[in-house]
This record gives sequence, C-alpha cells and structure tokens, in this order.
Amino acid sequence: MIRHVVVWTMAAEDAETRAAHAAEVARLLRGLDGVVPAIRSLTVGTNDPAVAGNADVAVVIDVDDLDGLQAYQTHPAHQEVVGFIRSVTGGRMAVDFTL
Repeated sequence: MIRHVVVWTMAAEDAETRAAHAAEVARLLRGLDGVVPAIRSLTVGTNDPAVAGNADVAVVIDVDDLDGLQAYQTHPAHQEVVGFIRSVTGGRMAVDFTL
C-alpha cells in the first residue's frame, strides 16, 4: 500500500478568497473518491483558520501500489481537478511512502 500525502497553500492574499479556494479544492478532491478506481482511501481537509502559518488544504490518498499511484495521477478526473488546483495555489508539497 502506498500513501500519497499532499498539502497546498492558496495563492490568494485575502483570507476570504483563500478560504473559498481551499474549500473548493477540498470539494473537488473529495469528488474523486468512487470515481478513480485506484483510490482505496481518501481523506481531505482544510486548515483551521485559527492556525496561522499552516498549509491551507491537505489530502491523504491510499492506493495499492506504485501502479495504482500512477493510475490515480493520470486519471482524467484527477487531471481535471489538478487544473483547478494549479490555478489557485501558490505552493505544494508532497510525499509518497509505503505503509
């Protein structure tokens, strides 16, 4: 099993836009569950606004293996979500590890 963890910071300067973009990213990512067959588990959340200095959105996705990770990353539904995410984020960090 491979765990794929990604965190993003939104590019918007103002808190209201940042929160709206983060909520939409989270909504779109949640929509991949049940659509992308490689996903075994998906958890996504937005940062508590009271915690300054953190990333704005995080997702944790489990897949069976590296082939599953590749299938997830190249799936058309994921690619559609990636397009929106790239349009509203200013930073991204990720890690993939074996469970």
